[in-house]
Amino acid sequence: MTISANIPSHAPPSFAAGSLTDPRLTAALKTLELTVRRRLDGVLHGDHLGLIPGPGSEPGDARLYQPGDDVRQMDWSVTARTTHPHVRQMIADRELETWLVIDLSASLDFGTAACQKRDLIVAASAAVTHLTSGGGNRIGAVVANGERLVRIPARSGRVHAQSMLRRIATTPHAADGVRGDLRGAIESLRRPQRKRGLAVVMSDFLGDLDWQRSMRAISGRHDLLAVEVLDPLDLVLPDVGDVVLHDPETGHTREFSLTPTLRTDFARAAQAHRAEVEHELRRCGAPVMTLRTDRDWIADVVRFVSTRRHTFGAPSGQVPRQ
Repeated sequence: MTISANIPSHAPPSFAAGSLTDPRLTAALKTLELTVRRRLDGVLHGDHLGLIPGPGSEPGDARLYQPGDDVRQMDWSVTARTTHPHVRQMIADRELETWLVIDLSASLDFGTAACQKRDLIVAASAAVTHLTSGGGNRIGAVVANGERLVRIPARSGRVHAQSMLRRIATTPHAADGVRGDLRGAIESLRRPQRKRGLAVVMSDFLGDLDWQRSMRAISGRHDLLAVEVLDPLDLVLPDVGDVVLHDPETGHTREFSLTPTLRTDFARAAQAHRAEVEHELRRCGAPVMTLRTDRDWIADVVRFVSTRRHTFGAPSGQVPRQ
């Protein structure tokens, strides 16, 4: 789907241009970079905590225990001295290595609102790159479209980040009838073993849930973040009567009559699938950032990062904001 006129101001630019040297692609990436910098600068301040302000690896200050804190972080020596329960905050490594696991299967080449889901994937990649860059931090990517898997080595610097985003945006579309392979992309982070860091898995998570074991294995070594990219038609079908639908990942085409019963059954099945995906990601310890083609994606990014910092990154002695 190509978006032409009346694109909402919050929509990411289209990355339909498929050439690394296409001036339209250069302009789209520049627009995206300016948007990300203008609206995300200031979201993360102070000491580096990363997108997932998790336990880190270096001991930090102790603070009073608050309901909801991880009891595994209890500092029993301070608790014994003060007679009040304390938890030990951990400081993240100063140099963070981030890996993007990007699903660009055929189901992402779809969008009925402000953009395609594929465009949102590129936009989310730019946001994560901006939020985790600086201070010698490195970022790399594994991009899979079902036919091929591309590894982009983790490096630091703005030139590398721009080159990586360009390669993500120009990843070829899979041939008709080729299924995505999210599990294979996640598995590629395990061999060879990567430096402990942050792994960000981006997909619409449609289809079979065969990636749970691989995701849990990754979460044992890395902080984990899932970025779920959705379109309204992934959740509900419109009341438009008879339609012809084509599944690019199976190559099957069928005609349907969108009756109220069929629409209700589809919405119920879509909701059940999303609940199952959320449950499995929660078991893997992966918070989920959901982006939609019909919403302001960058506002959702800001909201997610702010919430995570308020929950996990509160300064010593302060109660995290709800």
